[in-house]
Amino acid sequence: MDKIQPYLIEFGHRIMAYAPRIIGAILIFIIGLWIINYISKLINQAMNREGMDTSLRSFLSSLISVGLKIFLIITAAGVLGIQTTSFVAVLGAAGLAVGLALQGSLANFAGGVLTLTFKPYVVGDVIETLGQVGEVKEIQIFNTVLLTPNNKTVILPNGAVSNGTIINQTRHGNLRVEFIITVGNDVDLPKVREIILSAVNAHPKVLKMPAATVDVVKLLGGITLAVHPYCVPSDTDAVSSEVQEAVNVALEKNGIHAPVPAAISINRNG
Repeated sequence: MDKIQPYLIEFGHRIMAYAPRIIGAILIFIIGLWIINYISKLINQAMNREGMDTSLRSFLSSLISVGLKIFLIITAAGVLGIQTTSFVAVLGAAGLAVGLALQGSLANFAGGVLTLTFKPYVVGDVIETLGQVGEVKEIQIFNTVLLTPNNKTVILPNGAVSNGTIINQTRHGNLRVEFIITVGNDVDLPKVREIILSAVNAHPKVLKMPAATVDVVKLLGGITLAVHPYCVPSDTDAVSSEVQEAVNVALEKNGIHAPVPAAISINRNG
């Protein structure tokens, strides 16, 4: 017992010497956790008020919380007297290595954050980007999922989408459809316009405002007319085919036909 007593006394002295640091580190850790939770709650409420996407809100809130907790642990370790310089250097090196290994994923992550923050498109929009056209079904952190008109699911990387050209066909609320009709030069043009517009406006999926138009685009070899009805984006295919058919039927009923090509004579002599 006499041999152990000096060690116990030394241990007690060390405990007394480090007790303020240990108590301080524990207090810092407990108070820090409370502050981090409070800050995370405030940030989450602010993002909710801004109408930020749920998945982005949850991801950013978790990311901020984890980052603050790592900083808190380093601070508490410093209070205990642990040298944190090398620890921070290791974390920095590990972060750099991970960043280099995941360059593409980080670019897609950044693109997803930009998309969910600035909303160039939202779920339900019909967009054209990277050579693909489809309805946006999901906007994930790393990818955007489209459903094409022929029911193919296309998964696009957000990094490439955010850096490319995005054509949002839904944002304005309507689309202009165009198809071409050619009639003979001898027709009564005002009457032809009236017939076409009557057939166009009779279709239930054609919008009354903006009003459909019929414009002359060429006079050589007949009168070429560009017909422009408006519809909601989801009805584009139906309007393009059905209205064109209705116009052709209406013109046929009124005896208006496409011009007959001029006969070509061929000289077979010599």
